[in-house]
Amino acid sequence: MRILIIAPGSRGDVQPYIALGKGLKTAGHVVRFVTHSDFRGLVTPHGLDFWPIAGDLQDIVRTEDMQTRIEGGNFLLLMAQMAKEAQRGALHMARASLSAAQGMDLVLAGMGGVYIGLAVAEKLNLPLLQAYVVPFTATREYASVLMPTMPKWLGRSFNRLTHHLLRQTMWQGFRSADTLARHKVLGLPAASFWGPYNSHAAEGMPILYGFSPSVVPAARDWGEAVHVTGYWFLEEAEAWSPPRDLTEFLEAGPSPVYIGFGSMSTQEPERTTRLVLDALGRLGQRAIMLSGWGGLRQTDLPRSVYMGETIPHAWLFPRVATVVHHGGAGTTAAGLRAGVPSVIIPHFGDQPFWGQRIAALGAGPQPILWKRLTAERLATAIRRATTDTRMQRQANALGERIRSEDGIGRAVEIIRQVEQSRGA
Repeated sequence: MRILIIAPGSRGDVQPYIALGKGLKTAGHVVRFVTHSDFRGLVTPHGLDFWPIAGDLQDIVRTEDMQTRIEGGNFLLLMAQMAKEAQRGALHMARASLSAAQGMDLVLAGMGGVYIGLAVAEKLNLPLLQAYVVPFTATREYASVLMPTMPKWLGRSFNRLTHHLLRQTMWQGFRSADTLARHKVLGLPAASFWGPYNSHAAEGMPILYGFSPSVVPAARDWGEAVHVTGYWFLEEAEAWSPPRDLTEFLEAGPSPVYIGFGSMSTQEPERTTRLVLDALGRLGQRAIMLSGWGGLRQTDLPRSVYMGETIPHAWLFPRVATVVHHGGAGTTAAGLRAGVPSVIIPHFGDQPFWGQRIAALGAGPQPILWKRLTAERLATAIRRATTDTRMQRQANALGERIRSEDGIGRAVEIIRQVEQSRGA
């Protein structure tokens, strides 16, 4: 089967789909991958055909407007800003996706690519398979993971309503961009005011979720078409060798903690660094800090802290005592698989949900919202994560279950069944 994967977003958004694409290629499928041009070096080493979207996502994230929305932690305001950016890039994404879709048998997309994926699938009469890394299907069991926390007393019917409200909020924000792409590139009429969710392209197709059933089980009201496969991990550490100074640091003392906030930039990186160092100093705790996009930097670090740009999580996390991060789906998955406790500092979106799941599973303390982060709170959370033996046992047991799963293999098998049923 010839499969097109559309996966825009940050590295954490893109990486699981690269892993899935790699698994599909290994199984004999032809895979084309549409994402931002700055991820070429991440995609092509895995043998996937790369079709770039013009523009650098990091430049967008670093704008003052985006920084203000990220630090404010209001997901709805952030979505409004992202919608503006989407309209600017809509034509680029539509052209890349339409070009890449020529000759394909199936379009696969997640949250970032589902609208353009549906539009391209409609244009070329292709099926679209939805594949997500956060819960997106309506359920009565819990409220939408992308909405602000709701009181439980509102009940199960309200839970289901929040999923539809979130979908409509997202769609209304991106509708102008979608309409622009449909008219100017695809030659299609505008989608329904209520969204393209009932598109014939997705009719009768399964929906895949790339997370562990040990972390988020399939909701009982999802139905047989929805599959929680297990995580889609990209084994990027296989060909990676650590620099000597990192190896020497790890060998020089007790296991450090990891601290990094991924693609969550901050307008005050020096202040963030000082806060983190203050918390570590209170504990006498060794640490490895990764700057990522957050710009964490300090010219005069103590010898107990190692700072680097990038280190594969799959290599690093099993070597640390706990992981402190923003709660992105990918970083959360890597921490869970490593079997060490996690301290989550969520900013917005699905991050508070993953923080609450970690706490509910006993694999970490309660999350600390980014805007409420202080050195004292961070120190308290790290202390508990590194000393609570019950929490450590829970994290280790959960890690063992996750490592025993084959999320990619399960997803590939479901797609093979789609191929057989359609005679592709």
